[in-house]
Amino acid sequence: MQKFLLFFSFLSILSCTTSDTKKSQKLNFITLFEKSKGTETPTYHEVISYYKQLSDTYPAIHIQEIGTTDSGYPLHIITLNPDAIFDFETIRESKRILFINNGIHPGESDGIDATMLLFRDLAQGKTKIPKNTVLTTIPIYNIGGALNRNSGTRTNQNGPKSYGFRGNARNYDLNRDFIKSDTKNAETFAKIFHLVQPDVFIDNHVSNGADYPYTLTHLFTQHNKLGGELGNYLHQEMHPQLENLLKVKNWDITPYVNVWGTTPDKGWSQFLDSPRYSTGYTTLWNTLGMMVETHMLKPYKQRVEGTHQLMKSMIDILEKDGDKIRLLREKTFANQMKQKYYPIHWSVDTTKITEFNFKGFEGEFINSEITGGKRLKYYPNKPYTRKINYKNYFSPATQIKVPKAYIVPKEWSRVINLLTINEVTFKTLKKDSIITAEVYHIKNYQTSKNPFEGHYIHYQTSVNTSIEKITFKKGDILVNTDQKAFRYLIETLEPEAKDSFFNWNFFDTILQQKEGFSPYVWEDKAVELLKNNEKLRIQFELKKKDTAFANNWYMQLDWLHKQSDNYEKAHMRYPIYRILR
Repeated sequence: MQKFLLFFSFLSILSCTTSDTKKSQKLNFITLFEKSKGTETPTYHEVISYYKQLSDTYPAIHIQEIGTTDSGYPLHIITLNPDAIFDFETIRESKRILFINNGIHPGESDGIDATMLLFRDLAQGKTKIPKNTVLTTIPIYNIGGALNRNSGTRTNQNGPKSYGFRGNARNYDLNRDFIKSDTKNAETFAKIFHLVQPDVFIDNHVSNGADYPYTLTHLFTQHNKLGGELGNYLHQEMHPQLENLLKVKNWDITPYVNVWGTTPDKGWSQFLDSPRYSTGYTTLWNTLGMMVETHMLKPYKQRVEGTHQLMKSMIDILEKDGDKIRLLREKTFANQMKQKYYPIHWSVDTTKITEFNFKGFEGEFINSEITGGKRLKYYPNKPYTRKINYKNYFSPATQIKVPKAYIVPKEWSRVINLLTINEVTFKTLKKDSIITAEVYHIKNYQTSKNPFEGHYIHYQTSVNTSIEKITFKKGDILVNTDQKAFRYLIETLEPEAKDSFFNWNFFDTILQQKEGFSPYVWEDKAVELLKNNEKLRIQFELKKKDTAFANNWYMQLDWLHKQSDNYEKAHMRYPIYRILR
């Protein structure tokens, strides 16, 4: 009997100890944000340690390392699934996936803290765990920027006390790198994105720009650009649902206020997220994307709480509409492969305007005490509510005819590497082959005068075309467009597209002529060329009716050289070829 009592007492002590340990573990999940009463955000190492402890404690949470970054550290993804299944292929069979990206600009840390709270509250049952939705997050994407901690570079921002820096370890802005992929971060993100294949994507940010009462603003991917029924769903259902769910929680939200250097009371145009940006990139695979932009001047605690509530509201939408979203995405993939034309440039549709009541602060331009010029001054003590015009409809400005396939010569290995990372399927030619293809010749382009993210990018690119029989070599790749990477292929391989590989300087070597001529040598050859080519001689005489041409002897010789067999074929000749349908 005494032994039994001793054993029972031991069990009681063990039970209490286990219970106390669990309580202690749960107490340890109070975040630095909470301990500091909403004024501080944790360091990178503290964030990863926090998620590792969550994963060790709660079977519904899983942490894994993937790839590497410019900082030398791997990226982590944290997944929350009450079924404790963390194979994404299996997850996709029965559930929908919300992918949350944080810390792309580590000074904008609201999402880092809000997601820590969200995962903890779901794991602990403080928030109802979703049945049909799995959450995955990159806790801090820009690790190098997070490690470069300071308290001053976010000049316009109201807290937290210290934070990371916008540039990554090599000083790249990662939210301009999703197409050109200059960084290891971007390459690893692509691997993660194609592993997860999310239905909805959220990238958490903090705004710069105008002043107004809202803590929360949303920046959905542009619905016309997304297109079709999926774009209509985003615009007509998801967008208003999110606003209404937050309104019930007493959280006002407005479309991202895309206004700079003036007041927003006259309205604004929606920001068009091209593929260089996170939501522009994820949309290439028909993922419904949005950026959360909290307002820089609102208290940090308020911004984090708003981000937290917004993500909870998005989970509610996915729980309700998840199957519909998946069906619309699959339908879009099927339909886009039948497209004959694809828009590569968009312009604001001025025939369609959305009116809504906007809450703002009065503002005016007053004399500057420093410069003697005019400066913008807002008056938060003078709030207003006014109807404004929101230009959130866009229409195609330039379209290209969709080819059946592209051929990429094996020499352009960087392009092939990015296609591979983005899970583009292609065939490799097994032998040298003569194929009839459409060839682009760069007609015109402009180049930025100032560096932008490590590039002097091109814009206003235009092309001439020709149909030629080309000898392709063994090892060149044939990329059919009827695949899930349809949008990605066109946006990167069509040189006129805004974020094409051409515009990001991947092919600048073709813009420089490698072989020239000595005028005294070419002059004699040009005489013979004109004697033997009547058609060319007539063209030349017509060209000389242009005074500028007629008065420039070198221009004349150069033009003749470019019409001859001496002129190198590679100059201004785009090295990616199109196979027409």
